[in-house]
Amino acid sequence: MKVSVVAITYNWPEALQCLLASLAVQARLPDEVIVADDGSGETTRALVERMAHGFPVPLRHVWQEDRGFRAARARNRGIAASRGDYVILLDGDMLLHPRFVADHLMLAERGFFLQGGRIKATREESARLLAGGKPVFAPWSRADFHEFDGSKRLYAFRQPQLARWKSRSRNGGRVMSCNMSFWRDDLLRVNGFDERMEGYGAEDRELAVRMENAGLRRRALKWAALAVHLWHKSRAQLDVNDLSLPNNRLFHATRTEGIVRCERGIDGHLAEFADGGCLDG
Repeated sequence: MKVSVVAITYNWPEALQCLLASLAVQARLPDEVIVADDGSGETTRALVERMAHGFPVPLRHVWQEDRGFRAARARNRGIAASRGDYVILLDGDMLLHPRFVADHLMLAERGFFLQGGRIKATREESARLLAGGKPVFAPWSRADFHEFDGSKRLYAFRQPQLARWKSRSRNGGRVMSCNMSFWRDDLLRVNGFDERMEGYGAEDRELAVRMENAGLRRRALKWAALAVHLWHKSRAQLDVNDLSLPNNRLFHATRTEGIVRCERGIDGHLAEFADGGCLDG
């Protein structure tokens, strides 16, 4: 089975460098890494080109023009450019456990998609990591374990046996596209992310609901696929379920109407990348 990693980024090359360095030393290397760039400047392009020369697997840069927050479209373009049977989605501000990719593949199973978490490093710990420090995957790591969208201290270490048990004991985990994985043909079946969703929020939850509407089940990754998330100011709304927000209204419609396939999705980019074509657009 071939696996593609699609990592989204926007104008934080220092964090992206940390992510790519942690991908380069995985116990089970991905078969390719695609940087899905939502409009970064030249510094990010130069970083990817430089790192690609010595990277252990193909490393590609899929860029789109900066027209505001368009994570759904950027990820779709990355997925369209991918060639793996299985796709792992990441944010470009994560540092990965050496068995991160192996853990996703350990629990990959037809009929399911996987939801991992993130250990949210404190501001001080993030500064240490950006300066070249090694991440700590342990309950005593310097992290904000109380954050609602971060891993709890209980899960901040790797234990494969517990991970296998947890993945089958309940469906779920908080939906976060910073650490998710899917069979690529399942993503094509639902047409990936809904590109009508622009601006921060809900595009990952909406995708997860369409996957479930299609009959797929979500499994939680706990004690496995560990990743440390670098601190930055949150862009989340005060009320993530506020129905006055356009993305939330689309999400609500998907959930109440049982929608499986979005109209504006991956299929708008497949032809562009069919023959390994242009990576900018």
